[in-house]
Amino acid sequence: MKEILSPSFKVGILGGGQLGKMLGQAASNWHLPLYFLDESRDFPAGIVAAEFVEGNFKNYDDVLAFGRDKDVLTIEIEHVNTAALELLQAQGVTVHPHPEALDLIKDKGLQKLFYQEHHLPSSHFELFEDEHAVRHAVHSGRWQYPFVQKSRTAGYDGKGVAVIKNESDLQHKLLQGSCLLETMVDIQKELAVIVARNPSGEIAAFPVVEMDFNPDANLVEFLICPARIDPVIEQTAIELSKKVIETFGICGLLAVELFLTKDNQILINEVAPRPHNSGHHTIDSCYTSQFEQHLRGILNLPLGSTAMKCPSVMVNLLGAEGFSGPTRYVGLEDCLALPGVKLHFYGKSTTKPFRKMGHATVLAESVEEAVRVAKLVQEKLSIQC
Repeated sequence: MKEILSPSFKVGILGGGQLGKMLGQAASNWHLPLYFLDESRDFPAGIVAAEFVEGNFKNYDDVLAFGRDKDVLTIEIEHVNTAALELLQAQGVTVHPHPEALDLIKDKGLQKLFYQEHHLPSSHFELFEDEHAVRHAVHSGRWQYPFVQKSRTAGYDGKGVAVIKNESDLQHKLLQGSCLLETMVDIQKELAVIVARNPSGEIAAFPVVEMDFNPDANLVEFLICPARIDPVIEQTAIELSKKVIETFGICGLLAVELFLTKDNQILINEVAPRPHNSGHHTIDSCYTSQFEQHLRGILNLPLGSTAMKCPSVMVNLLGAEGFSGPTRYVGLEDCLALPGVKLHFYGKSTTKPFRKMGHATVLAESVEEAVRVAKLVQEKLSIQC
């Protein structure tokens, strides 16, 4: 491989959204240029790109053409053309995460089968061809309310998930197409671990975080680090996450979303093989950000320290209800006046209800103080049009 910081060394990113933007910001510290493929150079990563190729990362020819002159290819979204990545890999391009793992992960049914095959703890599930088969399974008594239905592909940010509690939900909320059902887990907390691995086999995990969800949008509203859990449970979650990334054989980052049940069992919910919303706080609160760590992992560099500088709470900044149009930030000055508040805006030119427009990380001496200030950020900042 060429020397990483040589002028001819090229790292390509499939996807040009906010995760790509933050990867580019991390890479700029090393003066490492990143090259992006996505539909419009007006997307968030456009501002940090050495080169932004306009195209479709789901299109075989676009991915092939983009990747041919790259030394390393990675992603900021799972739903990319893996057939093109397989050919590029065969032609000598380094691809992380490898296409086989991507194919498993982006199909939630295959992902669950993978956990079952490798004896990794997850909730009970069953795969279904379509919504008609689901109704038959319920009406025949094979499945009881309540349960969770997930589309096998293309679900993200709360989309592609339905909680079915009764006959009315079965008739009106059921998702169409190939899916899986999961038993409703009696959850004490939802947790996440960002874990990284490099080709040399080094593995490092960030501290466990605790997630609070917006009940309307099914998006993370508060992300609390460190999670308010027993140290034994924290260590169990970290060791399980390390085992998951090693079993997948992934290099770079893997975000492992977990359920902590009311009887203190840890179950895998699902994973994402890339930087993730549950790791945004690391930019400000950890010695190494998740974005720098992903670059270290895919470039086979030593992994950075995942130690926490101080407690933090991350707040997703979502588009306000009732507003769709050009973006306007209301209350910006009030938030900047608050202690320990770090604002990150993604540069999306238009807002709509519950769209991820940015995030704020609140740093404090205690989790309790960070939560208090995070609630003030929510009250004071509104993203309108």
